[in-house]
Amino acid sequence: MDGIHDLGGKEGFGPIEVDEEHVAFRYIWEGREWALSRCARAPHISIDWWRHCRELIQAEDYLNRPYFDSWAQTDLSTYINADILSIEEIKTGKADNSSTKNLPVPVKLSLEYLRKNHRENAIKFNNPERSEPSIKINQSVLTNRNGHSGHTRLPQYARGRHGVIHKYHGAHIFPDLSAKGIKTYQNLYSVAFEAAELWPEANGRRDRIFLDLWESYLIEVN
Repeated sequence: MDGIHDLGGKEGFGPIEVDEEHVAFRYIWEGREWALSRCARAPHISIDWWRHCRELIQAEDYLNRPYFDSWAQTDLSTYINADILSIEEIKTGKADNSSTKNLPVPVKLSLEYLRKNHRENAIKFNNPERSEPSIKINQSVLTNRNGHSGHTRLPQYARGRHGVIHKYHGAHIFPDLSAKGIKTYQNLYSVAFEAAELWPEANGRRDRIFLDLWESYLIEVN
């Protein structure tokens, strides 16, 4: 999807603050939103569907809302779509107990649960039955030039660019189809790009950028 969220390599949005004090949450409500997003997501709301919904936020909203505020906006929209909450309940802040909803299983929020939940979620996207890579290590590849509607993990700044296969990660859930509710696996590679290949002004520098990209994003180059 070509949306306002895909800001990598774009200019005109001001400097990136790298020296500001790092804190996980600046306000209490941000920590609560993070916890709700981690624990209250229904099984049929995949991370890829969630990301797709966040990418649908209008540019004015996306650029001006605080980070976790846009998380809340995305969570609420997916809850409404999944019939977990209604717009009226969100507006009033009161539950409508007379209706039947697809409520997720309640959990007790605790630091131990959040750590366990985070670890488990982090390893659920690969296929335990590892497939053989179709593209070899050190093979030169060209990324797809054109995007498509819907969610994708191929950023704009890396489209139509030459890179080299650095590592093979096995087969992982393909996010482009996962966002549509289709669970399928595809080979995932770490691709190395010379900085100047992505940004011409970096010509002469020795930096390299590594991106994890799915096989259908790549074309082998002889």
